[in-house]
Amino acid sequence: MNKYFFIILSTLLICCNNSSVGSRKSKLENLDSKNYSDVYKMAEIWLKSEIDYNNIPGFSVAIINKDKIDWSKAIGNDKNKDKISINSLFSICSISKLFTSIGIMQLVSDGKINLNDPLKKHLPFFDLVQTYPDSSPITIKNILTHSSGLPRESNQPYWSNIDLSFPTKKEVINGLSEQKTLYPANRYFQYSNLGLTLLGYLIEEVSGIPYNQYISDKILNPLDMNSTKTFMDSKQYGEELIIGFGAENRKNKREIVPYFNAFGIDPAAGFSSNTSDLAKFAIWQLNLLSGESDLNILPENLLTQMHQIQFSDTLIGVKRGLGFNIYETENGILDRTEVLVGHGGSCPGYKTQLTIDPEGKKAFIVLINARGVTPSKYTKGIKNLMDQLRQKNNKKSNLFDEISGYYKSLPWNTENYLSSWGENIALISLPTNSANITRFKPIEKDVFRRIMKNNDLGEYLYILRDEENSIIGFKRHQNIYNFYGKEASDLN
Repeated sequence: MNKYFFIILSTLLICCNNSSVGSRKSKLENLDSKNYSDVYKMAEIWLKSEIDYNNIPGFSVAIINKDKIDWSKAIGNDKNKDKISINSLFSICSISKLFTSIGIMQLVSDGKINLNDPLKKHLPFFDLVQTYPDSSPITIKNILTHSSGLPRESNQPYWSNIDLSFPTKKEVINGLSEQKTLYPANRYFQYSNLGLTLLGYLIEEVSGIPYNQYISDKILNPLDMNSTKTFMDSKQYGEELIIGFGAENRKNKREIVPYFNAFGIDPAAGFSSNTSDLAKFAIWQLNLLSGESDLNILPENLLTQMHQIQFSDTLIGVKRGLGFNIYETENGILDRTEVLVGHGGSCPGYKTQLTIDPEGKKAFIVLINARGVTPSKYTKGIKNLMDQLRQKNNKKSNLFDEISGYYKSLPWNTENYLSSWGENIALISLPTNSANITRFKPIEKDVFRRIMKNNDLGEYLYILRDEENSIIGFKRHQNIYNFYGKEASDLN
C-alpha cells in the first residue's frame, strides 16, 4: 500500500513541477510572442529626434530577442557626414571589463585560480600600500565586485592628458608602489579601472599567454566576434572605427576627440567593437543560461554566478555581480521585479551600454560616438516601449499609417508623433527622456480613446480633416495640434 502511495505521490509531484515549469515557460514565451515592428518604428523616431534636439552625432543600436537580433539600426554621421552602420566600430570603453571578467572565470573553471585568492598570490609585483592594517587581503573577487578599496585609476593622469596618452603595462606596475588603498577590502564600492587592469595582467601571469591573445583565442574567436579587438586600431580611425566627439560646450558645439590607445589599461577600457559583435556576445549568454549553447567558453553555473549579486553597498545603493552591474527595479508595466545585468562604457568620444534581461530573454545595445550623453537612457527607453506593447501575437495592421506622422505640440513640447501600435495607435511627445507613449483605442473612424493602465478608456482624440479629406491635425483636451507631415524634415 505504501509502495503504491509513494508512486502516486511521486507522479503528482512530477506533474506539479512540470505544470509550474510549463507555466513559467509559457509566461516567458508570451513575452517573446509579440510583433515589435511598431515599437521599433517608434524607437527610430525617438532616436532621430535625439540627434536633432541633443546634437548627438550618431547611434548604433541592436535589440536581441531570444537567440537573434530582432532589430538593429544605425542613425547619424561621422565628421565626414558618412553614415554610421551597425558594422561601424566604436570604443566600447568599460564594456571591455566583461571580457576580462569572463577570462578570469575561465581560469576559475580550469582550477588555476580561486575567487578568494589574494591578488598578490598571482601578482608578486602588487606592492600597493594597504592603508588599513586590519583589512583582509584584497582578493580576486574583491576586484571583480569593485569592493577592493583600490583607487579608481593607476598613478598616471591619462584621462586628462591633452594627447590622451595612456600608460604602458610597465608604467602601471611601476606606479603601484606610490599608491594606497582608499578603504579596507570588502567594505565600500569603489569603481576601479586599476583593479580590472590588474586582473588582465593576472590572466597573463597565470595562463602564460599574452592578454590580447588569450581573450581572442578563448572568447572572441569562438563567438565569431571577428570585428572586435582588445585595443583601438589607429589604421581604422575615421574609417571602420567611427570618430568620437566630446560633450557639448556652451555654444552647443562638439569637438572631435583625437584617436587614443589605452595600452596598459586595455583590460579595463581599451576594446573596440560594434553592435553586430556585441549582439553575438549577448546571444551567447542568453543561450547559455537557457541550456542551448554548445560553445565551450564558460560553464552555465559560472555565468549565472557572474549575474548574481555578490556585493552590495547599501550606502549608495550599488549592487555588483562578478564583473557585471546588477540592476534591480520594480517594473510597473509588467508587474514584476526585474533583474537586469550588464555594463556601460565611458571613454573620450564615446558612451556605450549593454543591458541583458535574462528572464525576458532580451538584450539591448546602444553605442554613441559622443560624450555628455546617457546610453542607458536609450536602452531603458526602448525596453520601456517594448514593455508597453500589450498585444500578444499581434500582426502589424497598417490600419493607421495614414494618420502616422508629426503634429504640432507647442507650448507643451515641440512636437507629437502619432503611430500605429498594433490594433491601436500611440502618441509620443518629443523631445522626451523616457520614451513613454500614450495608447489610444479606435472607437470609430477618426475617433480614439486613451487606454488607461487598467485598460479603462479615458479622454478622446479626434483626427481632423479638411474638405478634401486630408489630415490637418488632431484634437485632444479641446486643444488642436496641426499636422506637420510624415518626416522630421517637414518640421523645418
